[in-house]
Amino acid sequence: MWLTNSSIGRKLVMSITGAFLVLFLLFHASMNLTLIFSEDAYNWICSVLGANWYAIIGTGILALGVLLHMIFAVILTIQNRRARGNDRYAVTARQEGVDWESQNMLALGIVIIGFLVLHLANFWFKMQFAELTGIETGAFDPQNGAAYVKALFTTPVWGQVYCVLYLLWFVVLWLHLNHGVGSAMTSMGLNNLKWQKRVEVISTVVATIVILPFTVVVVYYLGMGIGMML
Repeated sequence: MWLTNSSIGRKLVMSITGAFLVLFLLFHASMNLTLIFSEDAYNWICSVLGANWYAIIGTGILALGVLLHMIFAVILTIQNRRARGNDRYAVTARQEGVDWESQNMLALGIVIIGFLVLHLANFWFKMQFAELTGIETGAFDPQNGAAYVKALFTTPVWGQVYCVLYLLWFVVLWLHLNHGVGSAMTSMGLNNLKWQKRVEVISTVVATIVILPFTVVVVYYLGMGIGMML
């Protein structure tokens, strides 16, 4: 099958799964932003996305998208390294015209996945999973996500540590998206001189729009936590 056997096909799969994940992140960012304005609205969204059949199917599709994106990222990295052969050891400085993100996309992806495991343990496991199974996973009602988020991020010391870790994760995720969106657009044919600068601007704007709401929420709770300590 050409989608898996050819370089163009693999890049297309990466582009499609990447676009799907960006759309999910946009939704997730919008959902999180409601925390600042209305905890009741956030909890209502959590109830809609709780132990419902469509939410379970959506979670499965999302997990499949992440898995495919990871697999094809590794395959493309191995393919590129094999194509370069011994030349990859000859150059130690960054190549002119090649951004840092481009040379370190797999490393950025590994950091993102590693922190994603922590994020799932903190939230999905203690909210949707707890609601689905009825297993007690914490002191809060799984449907009262707002109270749990507030407690996690405002608990003295550990809450601030989590906030800083999340902010660092967002930086890594922004770098990954900034290159990934542009790379996806290039793979879809927008790779001529006329579109090169436009693609760079669009990818930066998209990455910023996705990450900014997440950052605002964490900074909001970081400030609240510090205020509670003073």
